[in-house]
Amino acid sequence: MSEPSKPQGRKFQLPEHLKEYKGIWVIVEQERGSVHSVSWELVGEARKLADKLGVEVGAVVLGADSPDLNAICADAFTYGADVVYKVTDPVLADYRTDPYTRVMTDVVNTYKPEIVLLGATTLGRDLAGAIATTLATGLTADCTELDIYMDNRSLAATRPTFGGTLLCTIQTLAYRPQMATVRPRVMSMPDRDGSRTGRVVEVFPTLREDDVITKVLSFIADREQTEAQLAFADIIVAAGKGLGKPENLKLVFDLAKVLGGEVGVTRPLVQAGWTGFDRQVGQTGKTVRPKLYIAAGISGAIQHRVGMEKSDLILAINTDANAPIFDFAHLGLVGDALTILPALTDAFGKRLSVNRLAG
Repeated sequence: MSEPSKPQGRKFQLPEHLKEYKGIWVIVEQERGSVHSVSWELVGEARKLADKLGVEVGAVVLGADSPDLNAICADAFTYGADVVYKVTDPVLADYRTDPYTRVMTDVVNTYKPEIVLLGATTLGRDLAGAIATTLATGLTADCTELDIYMDNRSLAATRPTFGGTLLCTIQTLAYRPQMATVRPRVMSMPDRDGSRTGRVVEVFPTLREDDVITKVLSFIADREQTEAQLAFADIIVAAGKGLGKPENLKLVFDLAKVLGGEVGVTRPLVQAGWTGFDRQVGQTGKTVRPKLYIAAGISGAIQHRVGMEKSDLILAINTDANAPIFDFAHLGLVGDALTILPALTDAFGKRLSVNRLAG
């Protein structure tokens, strides 16, 4: 990571009482023993930032004590954590804003990390906002890049703004901890190192179920939901306004079905009612990092770009040879998506059929 451009103006000196805050924490999102992949992505990113600052990476794991929780703590070390704060109580078995916020506020005030990172998931966004408000500190949401200003040890959190048309870098100077959320697949998944170990700090909060207003009535896992799971797709075929009319979305679905992938769309298509929000890719939708991203009839505006530009391979299809998407796509086809998509579906279908027969 290169040193980010320094902000203009007078050099900021961190107040003395904040200099005791050290280390970078990731709050690990787990539900019933299943860890959200964004947590390990953030542990890998925290490792890079911590090495730059010369501090430890801490992973905070909350829940009811169980073998699954112990396994999660062990996994945190393999992805780059130096210390795991294992926070256990029966009340923490399922996520609820109030007990999680109270516990995390106490743990932060006790151990004083300088940076706290969370995934920008439904759970992470809820918890991050509640913690930041309770601690009266700053929070930069939906970041696309994280770095460190070494002259004042501040987190340089970059995120799109003004509807995704600009990128801005935000600092939290006079408050600690500095907090940020990052969406799934924005950061790369770190390699596991099974030889890594670390220390576990056990925390036993005193919680009473009767003090918690909200109650868990049932638990529905993501795999039981019908919404598109774009953040976890290895192949995505995405559609933009260039497809012309809603009926032409069938061409995208046909290609995605042949490839075993998911279908994504740009924001204008969701706004026009072509499909649901769960398929929107971009700053105000999902951030994705598939192995293959096929963009059909998509111009490549920054609002969409920040949601998919880190895909391993981007194939762009557009009639306009000067469309911005060709500036960052790995491969480009200048032509009508309505003609090219059926041709790709046919070609891939035949190729995959041959491979299946050969296998």
